[in-house]
Amino acid sequence: MSVVARTAAAVRVSSPVAGHRVLAASLLVCGVVLSGCTAWLPKRAAPQPGRTTISSPLVILPAQSIGNFLLIEAKWDRFGPYRFLVDTGSSMTLVTPALARRYPGAGGIVGSAPRVRVTGADGRVTELPQSTLRRLEFGDARFEEVPVLLYDCEPLSAHLGVRIDGVLGFPLFRETLMTLDYPGKRILLQPAKNAALLPGSTIMMDSGRKTPLIPVRLGDRTFLALIDSGSDMAFSLNPVGLEPEFVVSPRIGATVGTLSGDRTQRIGRLGGSLAIGSYRFLQPVVELSDELSAIGGGVLRHFTVTFDQWNDRVTFYRESRDPIAMGARRSAGVSFSKTPAYWRVAGVVPASSAEQAGVQPGDLVTRINGDPVARWDLMRYEQLVADASEITLTFLNGTSETEKRVAVFELVP
Repeated sequence: MSVVARTAAAVRVSSPVAGHRVLAASLLVCGVVLSGCTAWLPKRAAPQPGRTTISSPLVILPAQSIGNFLLIEAKWDRFGPYRFLVDTGSSMTLVTPALARRYPGAGGIVGSAPRVRVTGADGRVTELPQSTLRRLEFGDARFEEVPVLLYDCEPLSAHLGVRIDGVLGFPLFRETLMTLDYPGKRILLQPAKNAALLPGSTIMMDSGRKTPLIPVRLGDRTFLALIDSGSDMAFSLNPVGLEPEFVVSPRIGATVGTLSGDRTQRIGRLGGSLAIGSYRFLQPVVELSDELSAIGGGVLRHFTVTFDQWNDRVTFYRESRDPIAMGARRSAGVSFSKTPAYWRVAGVVPASSAEQAGVQPGDLVTRINGDPVARWDLMRYEQLVADASEITLTFLNGTSETEKRVAVFELVP
């Protein structure tokens, strides 16, 4: 990511359940828009990753799976453990100011470099300070003098239910062969040079900017999509030029948070199949976007995905070659912005029972089915939406509380 970058593809955390507010600290660089533009990519040198040392032939890092995200944990000092989300859609690594103060690299914490302008999905601009981190250590893999942006990960931590200390962007792994093994819940790192071909479907990716952009097929049409492990969605689709057919027409879904504001999803179900290499998804649920199309964690979770930046290729592997079917998208009709004490309503799905019950953006929820919201992490709430027919929400009104029941329904059958 360049210091003059416009952004839109970095920390993009979106939830597959419309009952959540999704956090999207979307940072895109050099015009590589996050969920959808197709080919307006300026010719700019890809960012350098700093110094990388891998002192063993294979580094195996256990990963925590939350929703469709993979988190890795590291402890190299008495202040750890530190947790990081791996985001292949991010062109920069983001860390908290506290971590940057603890391990300032050359030039200090922020230095005199100009801030980076980050454009959110709503078009508004936020500026983040730049810095250099002295080191990051993950087992026998060590990254030194890492260029970073400083970002308060508290909203992301609240959304996922665990403390997050940073988001690891794609350029960090430039000198490695990185494998995201979703079924095995682990991340593998190897030296990049002389990497052997792997079983599965190998696809060439963007070579000029070392960006995980790959060709994807919708029917007989091919378009570019960003591999974005920092998104919880399945597919984000820019329909321009594709003329997609839908068996379930797009409708308003969750309210998605970004670094600079909120936006509203539009999601539907395609009528045809979408292919990644030799693997096909039948009638997938997609989020429509006016930015770069993207493949999120909702798709990646079916695969072991290996990124070979040295040879500009990525390999998808799963044991079965059978077409993959995607289930219905369920929703409670309300999206949230979370804090430990309460969840603030960020958006309400039109015509849902939540709207009929009078739930409005800005309302404060203190309990879900009688339990304080502090006890509801992402996984528990997603399971509730997946299984329940209705949910009881307790709202704070001044000093009193009132309950409302909202029905869970199939937003996209």
